[in-house]
Amino acid sequence: MVGKPPRKIPRSLRLISKYYFYTLITASLMIALDRVPTGIKGLDELLGGGFPLGKCILVVGSPGSGKTTFAIQYLYSGALQGETGLYVTLDEYPDMIKQNFQSYNWDLDSVEKKGRLLFLDASGLRRTKTKNNGPHALFSSDSSEGVGFTEVLKTLTKLVEGENVERIALDPITSIMLRYGDEVKRRRATVEFFDALADTGCTSLVTSELKTSLLDRRFQLEEFLSHGVVVLHTLMHQGNFVRAVQVEKMRGIAHDTQIRPYQFGTAGIEVFPRDKVF
Repeated sequence: MVGKPPRKIPRSLRLISKYYFYTLITASLMIALDRVPTGIKGLDELLGGGFPLGKCILVVGSPGSGKTTFAIQYLYSGALQGETGLYVTLDEYPDMIKQNFQSYNWDLDSVEKKGRLLFLDASGLRRTKTKNNGPHALFSSDSSEGVGFTEVLKTLTKLVEGENVERIALDPITSIMLRYGDEVKRRRATVEFFDALADTGCTSLVTSELKTSLLDRRFQLEEFLSHGVVVLHTLMHQGNFVRAVQVEKMRGIAHDTQIRPYQFGTAGIEVFPRDKVF
């Protein structure tokens, strides 16, 4: 006796089954990820609690949008909670960075003396000569591509392991990428850099320049490599400049993708998670 052929499941039911399968997987990942408070008032509400633990987040913005303030505020908040943070400056000297934040009610010197806030001076990468400006200054007599970059990664790794660093902020990655005239080398260095940050196990912030406007958005390679992307916009609305933040991407967690206003205060950046820009 010949058995009946198996019933064919309708394609619509198969698609529904796949949808629910992937939904369950995504939901389980969102539940599993621990969060790290950002220290940015109002931002955690957009993120459902903070950044995903151990992930690398890219903060993109135009000059004056507050990228450095964002990075230091993130580290300072962690330092107040007993977490060690490492700030890697690729643009200005550490002393200049600290002077720029004297208007805020932050006591950076106190947390630095306690070993909760470390500064790694890699500003020499964008100059022909390096300068000793602190206990963690980098030196390199070779101006060729990649040499100074490798030194940064090695020093960063040693500090993370030796000082039990939990938070990292690198500001800005643009300074490293400008060293590479060849596009292939630039891409290889970017991938190597993000891999090195991921290997530290720290929750890291990397800042980058926003090269285009909101209406002409061009994505950069580092945006695809990072776990999440936060964009700091400077918009023109009804004749006025408006600062607005957008969580453009944050893998594995539910988040608000709407553009929300923010402002600078004595405590740093404050986001208004329930207000709309337009």
